Amino acid sequence: MKSKSAFFCFVFFLNLFCFASSAIGPSRLQSKAERLYNEFQYASAAEIYQKLTDTPKPELKDMEHLAECYKKMNKYEDAQIWYARIAEDPACSLENLLNYGEILKANANYTKAKKIFQSYISKTRDRKKVAVSMAGCDSAKVWISRPTNYVITNQEQVNTKQSEFAVFPDGNDRVFFTGEPLLTDKRNKYGWTGNAFLRIFTAARQPDNTLVSSSISDLEFNKEPYHVGPVSSNKSGSIFFITRTYPGKSNSTTVINGNTYHTQNMELYIQARVYGKWQQPVPFAYNNVDKYSLGHAVLSIDEKTLYFVSDMPGGYGGTDIWYSELLSDGTWGPVQNAGGTINTPGNELFPSIGPDGSLYFSSDGLPGMGGLDIFCSKGAGNQWSKPVNLKYPINSPGDDFAYCADVSNDRGYLSSNRSNGMGGDDIYSFDLLKSDAALTVVGMAFDKKTGRALPGANITLYDPNNTIAVRQDSKPDGSFEFQLSKPDVYLLHGSKQSYYPDTLSIGLKKLSANDTVRVALYMDPLLEKGKTFRLKPIFYDFDKFNIRKDASVILDELVRTLYENSTLKIELASHTDSRGSNEYNLNLSQKRAQSVVDYLVGRGISRDRLVAKGYGETRLINKCADGVDCSEAEHQENRRTEFTVLSW
Repeated sequence: MKSKSAFFCFVFFLNLFCFASSAIGPSRLQSKAERLYNEFQYASAAEIYQKLTDTPKPELKDMEHLAECYKKMNKYEDAQIWYARIAEDPACSLENLLNYGEILKANANYTKAKKIFQSYISKTRDRKKVAVSMAGCDSAKVWISRPTNYVITNQEQVNTKQSEFAVFPDGNDRVFFTGEPLLTDKRNKYGWTGNAFLRIFTAARQPDNTLVSSSISDLEFNKEPYHVGPVSSNKSGSIFFITRTYPGKSNSTTVINGNTYHTQNMELYIQARVYGKWQQPVPFAYNNVDKYSLGHAVLSIDEKTLYFVSDMPGGYGGTDIWYSELLSDGTWGPVQNAGGTINTPGNELFPSIGPDGSLYFSSDGLPGMGGLDIFCSKGAGNQWSKPVNLKYPINSPGDDFAYCADVSNDRGYLSSNRSNGMGGDDIYSFDLLKSDAALTVVGMAFDKKTGRALPGANITLYDPNNTIAVRQDSKPDGSFEFQLSKPDVYLLHGSKQSYYPDTLSIGLKKLSANDTVRVALYMDPLLEKGKTFRLKPIFYDFDKFNIRKDASVILDELVRTLYENSTLKIELASHTDSRGSNEYNLNLSQKRAQSVVDYLVGRGISRDRLVAKGYGETRLINKCADGVDCSEAEHQENRRTEFTVLSW
């Protein structure tokens, strides 16, 4: 999926014109949702579309728009659930099928994504359209099952709930990066994200590559009215290359969802410092804001070639990498396309030059893990070697871009909207662990009922940040094996269609390199009518029935179970302890059961698959009835939420 900051900063939507709808207009609620959707106010639109789709037979268009809202908001799991429901609709378009496949990739669900792409082929006989995506599925499964030895660290001291990306070192233990400031003036609000326009920040860089003490740069170009960034410079820091949104009037237009928008393209400016004083920025000679965007510029090692990104005519499709060579009179020569080895019908973005002169760039047109992946190629001008994917964990199922290597290729920074970050786009550092020693986790997946080995189970190991450390399927004999370069506390999770998942926490911090840990996961068969599964404890505030944030983590696992078993119908039951009157407990438990159902519906599960039932204190599971002296822990055993299989 394309990051809303990384990609769409290339086109800024300024004014919109909505055309008349059909003679029989939609409801007022639909009209409001569609207006917000067409104005790119996706969060607000999604709230209304959630209400519109809470019906036994929601309209296909409402589901499509809700799925698209979640995609634009980087809520890929929610988007996946809605695209799954869209795919079941007989009127589902081929475009929706492609969107579903790409969303599955963004959630690292590569096996199912490939099945969806194969379904597209069976309907169209067009293998070429999805060949790159299918190749990416195959490669990604291998890469995520055998990660490279890079350690990826979220730079939490500079990342925020907004977007931060595109680090560029200034050579003095400081870096520049692009980010969204806190919104203090609604006149500076970017409609797409609801956040402030992009600005250039600076931050201090510590010896271990950690970034601290960020602030908005006081350089003159930060005073532009719209987006500014990213930036780069020459080695001495005396010349800056600045990408910005053109602030004047433009004749450029874009048509999206049948509506025409005036658009503000990006342009490149060059600013020089002479005798310590910054000169006025001058436009790059080949800007043409009425026809295309141009930006994301970086110099070659010898500073005689300027590489940049543009969607100008004559490319291979989407945005391409172009270049211009420095002439003897100090001006930049005619622009040339960097060639079809690195450019594709998709989008190539964020070129950077490594310490050895290698070109790093991001692309969604080459086989990758999902969205934008980072690639490396060697060469110059329009002569390049075949791009090499940097694999997992440099790349992820999300968007990965703005790779910036330090004095060696072993450490540096990248930007990503991968899951469990702090905001939209985050800055990450990367470091290569050079030790060959590794911990080994050897395990087996079993059917809990029969005790037989369970092949084809999805086994995922999560690190302490709840990020995928490694993922693979259990082998035909039910076995799996992980190699880990970093001792830590991990969560092991196993899932398989028609089974309830199992999780296991494994602590490896005290183990030595080359140790082996043996584990087992037991997954309970799910499709047995009348079978009851107890969820992990869901806590409510006293006398309350709303879903707390800590409970949502548990319920999201149930969302995934219902998604993976699309015909499953369940009863959601809530129970109380014996304290309080019978009538009060019965009413409170019903409200709590209903709040669980409402939460699941809000996550895209159809309401007709769910039944809310409060049992109060009528089904205690221990001795703690009225008048019995029990500890708080014993009472807690009775305050539980369960689900029972009704049908499938």
